[in-house]
Amino acid sequence: MNMTQHKSGLRWLWLAVLAFVLDQASKLAVVKLLPFGYPGVEITPFFNLVHVYNKGAAFSFLADQGGWQRWFFAVLAFAICGLLIHWLRKQSVTQRWSGIAYSLIIGGALGNVFDRLVLGHVVDFLDFYWQRAHWPAFNLADSFIFIGAAMIVLDGLSGEKKQDATS
Repeated sequence: MNMTQHKSGLRWLWLAVLAFVLDQASKLAVVKLLPFGYPGVEITPFFNLVHVYNKGAAFSFLADQGGWQRWFFAVLAFAICGLLIHWLRKQSVTQRWSGIAYSLIIGGALGNVFDRLVLGHVVDFLDFYWQRAHWPAFNLADSFIFIGAAMIVLDGLSGEKKQDATS
């Protein structure tokens, strides 16, 4: 069934654009206000704002490689975004949960891929910790990707329960 953009899930792409803009604006603020490698600004007893670079993926995975990972992660991000846009096009605009989830992932992925292609690294700045144990620093794009992925998992789990209830 072909739907117009108005009736398809593509209408949710405004959220991807918003996520991308918020991510890039926050990274620009960090780059302008915090020197790279600065120890950070303590916001709470468990949260700092820092300015670090990540040439790898989550948790700096593959960061110490020769640079090929920059292009690998960019191609992977574009492929995933293409798939999610295809799924949005196929679904109804009334499928809010998945529309929001896919759009958050798209916006976050494009925010990080922009950094990779333009800067050669991703800017991370959110540093959560407990005593001396620090979670790897991350950014808003990572948060949007995580929230979108969690929404997809929750949707899948609730779908299984709905099917079990009707069996």
